[in-house]
Amino acid sequence: MNTIFRKSMLSVAGLAFAGGVFAGPIAAHANPVDAKPVAVAVQSAAQKPQGDQSRISLNDEQTANVKAIIAATKKAGLPERAAVISIATSLQESKLENLGHLGDLNDHDSLGLFQQRPSSGWGTPEQITDPAYSTTAFLKGLKQVDGWQDMALTDAAQTVQVSAYPDAYAQWEQQATDLVAQHWNS
Repeated sequence: MNTIFRKSMLSVAGLAFAGGVFAGPIAAHANPVDAKPVAVAVQSAAQKPQGDQSRISLNDEQTANVKAIIAATKKAGLPERAAVISIATSLQESKLENLGHLGDLNDHDSLGLFQQRPSSGWGTPEQITDPAYSTTAFLKGLKQVDGWQDMALTDAAQTVQVSAYPDAYAQWEQQATDLVAQHWNS
């Protein structure tokens, strides 16, 4: 199949899906008296979710970590797209759980929301397991990536994280986008 035609068809299908995801749940639960506008980040062609998307239910701790990532992003003066990339990265690395050392299950000395490593210069174990610090460290790395605002989420995240699974971040983009839309103004 012609690549341009295939990409066009995938874009149309993606817009139809996104429209259903955003409009369906909102319309189904809308209360006309208490309805508040929902912020939806506009994404460029390079920022549309790639591939199959994953989604998990979040507990109170994970939701608090989402809010901490958003707060650190705002404090750094960065836009919603940076929060989306950060949350998707944390979803992949730790499922938004602030992980300590996992013994034999640990990947080297990786810790925290972003599975950052003290031995790689991300900070001390205490710093890395602080959601505000670890997010700020991730964002510092992201800001050093030329053109991160316009590149695919998985490429931006991989450039910062240098993961053995570089394409894995893409699967969390829709949930991260939804979480930022839900919590950015709360």
